[in-house]
Amino acid sequence: MKKRISLVLALLLLCACFACSGKPASSGEKTYTIGICQIAQHPALDAATQGFMDVLTENLGDRVTFLNQNASGDPATCSVICGQFVSEEVDLILANATPSLQAASAATNTIPILGTPITDFGDALSLQMQDGATGINISGTSDFVTSDLQASLVQELFPAAKTVGLLYCSSEANSLFQAKSLTAAFEALGLTVKSFTFADSNDVAAVTQSACDACDVLFIPTDNTAATCTEAINNVALNAMTPVICAEEGACAGCGAATLTPSYYALGRATGEMALEVLNGADISKMPVRYAPSLTRKYNPAVCAALGIDMPADFVPID
Repeated sequence: MKKRISLVLALLLLCACFACSGKPASSGEKTYTIGICQIAQHPALDAATQGFMDVLTENLGDRVTFLNQNASGDPATCSVICGQFVSEEVDLILANATPSLQAASAATNTIPILGTPITDFGDALSLQMQDGATGINISGTSDFVTSDLQASLVQELFPAAKTVGLLYCSSEANSLFQAKSLTAAFEALGLTVKSFTFADSNDVAAVTQSACDACDVLFIPTDNTAATCTEAINNVALNAMTPVICAEEGACAGCGAATLTPSYYALGRATGEMALEVLNGADISKMPVRYAPSLTRKYNPAVCAALGIDMPADFVPID
């Protein structure tokens, strides 16, 4: 009887140890630690991170641990975060947004890095892509929507517009890349394009006012600073009765009239699928960057009502 009691107690203790550790009972199964560096908190980036984590959790359960860090909009903090990930020898890094990708790339050339949602990997990393792949320890997913589609959207919704203002942060490489491409696309449609840039959040309102005074419609590319300052932009643009078109849903929900947007949750899930491949031995340096499988035309009901804009029937309201 004593032996049986001792055996039961030993088994209970063993189960308690596994319950506390959160690791599966099978000692042969590998566990993973993944570092997540997100530049700032806003809906699009949050959705991408959630999609990424959901895929890995669904497939690995408690064999994966996430070190989820947010840089609160400061690229220097991204460098500190990624340096910590390297020190802790994580198995993989998710770099959410371009500043995070640049910081991760500078921190390690050995730990696999997956970026999302990155507008253009080659431009962000200053390298030549090889058959869609970086050739180094980096790959991921892009949220880039071709500029001709964005320009056509603006012309469709505002056919009387003559001047388009591009509103973005001058310190974000992804925005500079888009601005050049968008300018060419709008000019190809016969529109005049003017760029209005802000250095940081402090001068967003003043720059937005200048843009509204000079333009018929504003366009905001996928810009992290603008996405965190939508309230300031919206206050100015609505007062000036100037419509704003955004390149992604998160910013549009705060200050835009309409958007042609990918699903950032779906992009995150696609990045999670890539992470599973890497953790299972795939060569990340040869993995082509992947893109959103589909785009959705969405509108902001509150902004459109305030501006008196009737959207085409195929546009979906932003919740």
